[in-house]
Amino acid sequence: MASVRPADEGTDPLRALTDACVHCGFCLPACPTYQLDGEEAESPRGRIHLLRQLLEGEAGPGPVLRHLDNCLGCLACVPACPSGVAYDQIVTVARERVEPARGVADRLRRAGIFALFPHPRRLAVLRGPLRLLGPVARRVPPRLLPPTVRAMNRLLPPVLPRPRVAGLHPPAGDARPRAVVGLLTGCVQSAFFAHVSAAVIRVLTAEGCAVVVPPGQGCCGALDHHNGRLAQARQRARATIAAFDEAGVDVVVTDVAGCGSTMKEYAELLAGDALWAQRAEAFAARVRDITEFLATLDPIAPRHPLPVTVAYHDACHLAHGQGVRDAPRRLLRGIPQLRLVPIPPGEAEVCCGSAGVYNLLRPAQAGQLGARKAAALRDTGAQVVAAGNPGCLLQLRAALADDEGPPLATLHTIELLDASLAGTSPQAVLA
Repeated sequence: MASVRPADEGTDPLRALTDACVHCGFCLPACPTYQLDGEEAESPRGRIHLLRQLLEGEAGPGPVLRHLDNCLGCLACVPACPSGVAYDQIVTVARERVEPARGVADRLRRAGIFALFPHPRRLAVLRGPLRLLGPVARRVPPRLLPPTVRAMNRLLPPVLPRPRVAGLHPPAGDARPRAVVGLLTGCVQSAFFAHVSAAVIRVLTAEGCAVVVPPGQGCCGALDHHNGRLAQARQRARATIAAFDEAGVDVVVTDVAGCGSTMKEYAELLAGDALWAQRAEAFAARVRDITEFLATLDPIAPRHPLPVTVAYHDACHLAHGQGVRDAPRRLLRGIPQLRLVPIPPGEAEVCCGSAGVYNLLRPAQAGQLGARKAAALRDTGAQVVAAGNPGCLLQLRAALADDEGPPLATLHTIELLDASLAGTSPQAVLA
């Protein structure tokens, strides 16, 4: 394994970030991996301690790499910390720092994942084979598959019709638009969740907005950013900024929590780039989650009754990363006859185990968290689980299928609002 040099005191940003930790322990009960086994090194405080040892040259990169890889990056520790430790920045910088210590087999596995998932065209090519082979693949005995392939097989999304969403969508009735909204369609979202993007467009245009979907956009860099691949994340950030700057939009919305969290951090990501820093800052200031943006508009489109019981799951990068908690719930409560039920206390804030590609790289830990979340959702008595992130929806769908309970629909929050605007029957929503 390659070595990682100790950092020079006073010049290393990782040292300054970790020095803010006073080891109070408030992060421990908030951390899902610490909750799984109670091991100190699997907590934010423990990982920061290991990083300090690494920076002082008192420990090698191997243990740090292993425990950083076990971190979900769910950010639950950030709002729990009374000292304001920027653990989100710590884990991103640290992952880039210890990457050279990764073994060959691990590098190859990760290279395969990152050669596929941030590339919408490559993902789109898979749609045909998955439509044909997906049902067959699900019948392969899990013991015959490597862990990552087994996890991918378990999480395969249904291949639904893919609506075309690129281009300009005028507001309903061709009225003067209340706002010109740019929509990120991203990578996994564009290949397998384009129906959610289409629902976002229908809702926004019904609410009097014009929607622009730039055809040249791609991955926003979130998967790279959350895994410490900062050079790749910066490259994709520049391309995303350019695509939307050319579109001339007032605001940029996303229906993916992880994407929104990263795009709101473009100013920090590109702070050292003289050519892009100002553009990144202006772009980040315009980014909103779709529920966050809709909550600022006085609704003009009539809502029809939708008598279903819904449990709302907080996607980590929406609740912890962006602080968006009330807006999705407010939109759901605005749907007539929809009953919103809470997830039991102590479970609502716990990550479902998706965390980008964590459920592919750490399937055992992700499986435990998914099973825990599925049990909590069953306890609500809900008919529908709503969430604002496609990764969460895939993880929850698989976890709920594993527990062999009665069917429970998993839908994006916007799909429920779209169903209400369209007057869709509850039977069709639950199907």
